[in-house]
Amino acid sequence: MFEKILIANRGEIAMRIQRACREMGIKTVVVHSEADRDAKYVKLADESVCIGPASSAQSYLNMPAIISAAEVTDAQAIHPGYGFLAENADFAERVEKSGFTFIGPTPTSIRQMGDKVTAKQAMIKAGIPCVPGSNGALNDDEEEILSTARKIGYPVIVKAAGGGGGRGMRVVRNEESLLNAVSMTKLEAGKAFGNPEVYMEKFLENPRHIEIQVLSDTYGNAIWLGERDCSMQRRHQKVLEEAPAPNIPRRLVDRIGDRCAEACSKIGYAGAGTFEFLYENGEFYFIEMNTRIQVEHPVSELITGLDLIQEQIRVAAGEKLRYKQRDIRLVGHALECRINAEDPFTFVPSPGKITTWHAPGGPGIRVDSHVYTNYVVPPFYDSMIGKIIAYGATREQAIHRMQVALSEMVVEGIKTNLDLHRTLMHDPGFIQGGTNIHYLEQKLAEMFPETGK
Repeated sequence: MFEKILIANRGEIAMRIQRACREMGIKTVVVHSEADRDAKYVKLADESVCIGPASSAQSYLNMPAIISAAEVTDAQAIHPGYGFLAENADFAERVEKSGFTFIGPTPTSIRQMGDKVTAKQAMIKAGIPCVPGSNGALNDDEEEILSTARKIGYPVIVKAAGGGGGRGMRVVRNEESLLNAVSMTKLEAGKAFGNPEVYMEKFLENPRHIEIQVLSDTYGNAIWLGERDCSMQRRHQKVLEEAPAPNIPRRLVDRIGDRCAEACSKIGYAGAGTFEFLYENGEFYFIEMNTRIQVEHPVSELITGLDLIQEQIRVAAGEKLRYKQRDIRLVGHALECRINAEDPFTFVPSPGKITTWHAPGGPGIRVDSHVYTNYVVPPFYDSMIGKIIAYGATREQAIHRMQVALSEMVVEGIKTNLDLHRTLMHDPGFIQGGTNIHYLEQKLAEMFPETGK
């Protein structure tokens, strides 16, 4: 087992990784920008290294600075968390070439799954159902593009092969606008992702966003740890997640989960990962695989009893999985609300000093956050400042506990989206369960028609 791990991230995930390491008796090195000098996890780390100014490009995305920090502190492994360099195959490769262990899958796996075209081809070979679409990237033959769309059937969606996070995609509802949409998406993809390749898929009108958490080792063993419903989204960004997914027949989930675990073994994937699907009319359709830990991993931890960060570390250290699929039991229900420093309904960021931070507590409540009273939320990074996770024996109990937790939570000095979550926790559609990915945006449009949100 590693004696010292460098955490190449910030915010709540840096705090989360640090806690997992401390519990395992592993020393931690935290890298930070000048803006994060006073962060809680920096103060609690065994060692900390400032790797640059506030700008992400000069700090958290600065590969040489991170690797140099690992060298001077004699760290053995680097945990990338999520975001920043977590799914950067070049970074994983540089980490390994520098003599450190990258806590995540191999650079080959990251590249394969990072390109949506190769990922889809790999999943088809592995027997994972995919959204009907083009056979690989679209070429420049206009007639072939039009013919492909006719075979798929309108509406279609044009996606950047190197895209992600809801960026690099266009919905096309008729033939007249297809070619222009393809050329525009190619142009934007080249600029945004350095890869102009695009592909085409059938556009599903009212799907849910369901994901399967997997864990596999370097010996070909793989298991899946239940599913999460991440359908409550705004502009393709998740707001609220839960596990298990309500109102989906268990046999369908079990079948797709088993296929995901088998796919990990077939493609040689090692580490924690997430298969993301669109679910509509009783069918699952693969959209992408995230080769890292997810923001929403706590809901899976609560229903399985596993610590996914610790399991990531064990796999990276060369250990075999400690569990077989028959050992995994999904018990109870968990919800996660992402707490962001932003206006709850206009979503304008609200950085600044938190004058009061009072976190909720009680049975079944977990708060993952790096924030404290008098902490200053910097304007340079993602607006998420924490997560409230509620667990109950049933979904109804989890919702009630979350309602209580949200009523107890006090954040003053900046705006947060707490009021949005309080509204959602009493929303009849959410309480019934099974809302689609457009539900939140439609609800916001009804509530605030003048803003167009």
